[in-house]
Amino acid sequence: NNCEWGLNGCFGSFYCRKINLPVIRQYVDYLVNEQNVKNVFVNGTTGEGLSLSIQERKQLAEEWVCQGKDKLDHVIIHVGALNLPECQELARHAAAIGAGGIAVIAPFFFKPTNKDELVAFLQKVALEAPEVPFYYYHIPPLTGVKIRVEELLDGIKAQIPTFQGVKFSDTDLLDLAQCINKNETGEFEFLYGVDEQLLGALAIGANGAVGSTYNYLGRQTNLMLQAFAKPDFALAQQYQFLTGEFLSFVIKLGFGVAQTKAVMTFVSGIPMGPPRLPLVGASSEFIAKAKAKLDSIVWPNGN
Repeated sequence: NNCEWGLNGCFGSFYCRKINLPVIRQYVDYLVNEQNVKNVFVNGTTGEGLSLSIQERKQLAEEWVCQGKDKLDHVIIHVGALNLPECQELARHAAAIGAGGIAVIAPFFFKPTNKDELVAFLQKVALEAPEVPFYYYHIPPLTGVKIRVEELLDGIKAQIPTFQGVKFSDTDLLDLAQCINKNETGEFEFLYGVDEQLLGALAIGANGAVGSTYNYLGRQTNLMLQAFAKPDFALAQQYQFLTGEFLSFVIKLGFGVAQTKAVMTFVSGIPMGPPRLPLVGASSEFIAKAKAKLDSIVWPNGN
């Protein structure tokens, strides 16, 4: 099971607390030319999508689709929100601008309590973009919605004809394995979202990945995917272990979206700007330690 495509979870770049649209062209070129990443997931967790206004989310979606034309293979727009009308509005907008797919997170203030409630919500959003591939964005650590994806998949195509797959951002590999085992015809895509466990998910059968580290470790992750496909499992393990070594180090320092933006800034040279409150920017101490750690890692074959 070769990973068919890896996506980058795009950052929201801010300038003076407003979104910085002009930098996206440089961002696209960097991902394609420096990291060999040609698929993006816009307005998700890394991009602070739920901290943006509807208008800001539309502007970012438009800019990514525009700048990605003839450069990116897939632009998936996350259109999830806490209320159905906003999700529907964003889904219609994504369809109108030519997005390659849309994704929806489970609402997480008033939560769906069972599969039927969740599917009913997702269906209402998908219907607003009837020609656009639809993904469920499963991230129970943040939403608190723990409805198993295996259960969700039963009969999903009849209710959501555009259903394409799942962005699976959970460490429950049993649930993921059961999903893939049921996906005998290969009609659904399972894009794994826990970067430090990607190799394990690939072994189970995940056929894609979405993650924040691919912004700055995309090239190394692609080499891991190549090694896995050969198969050269020992080499693939080396890449996964080294990624894990860096993440383990920064997690102990305190590592979230704000700190990830800081890492992306010093690796790429592209100003990601500060996060939006309630998140606060990374400290200079964190940046110095994270940079020193990343610089000290010796990747296989000098990569």
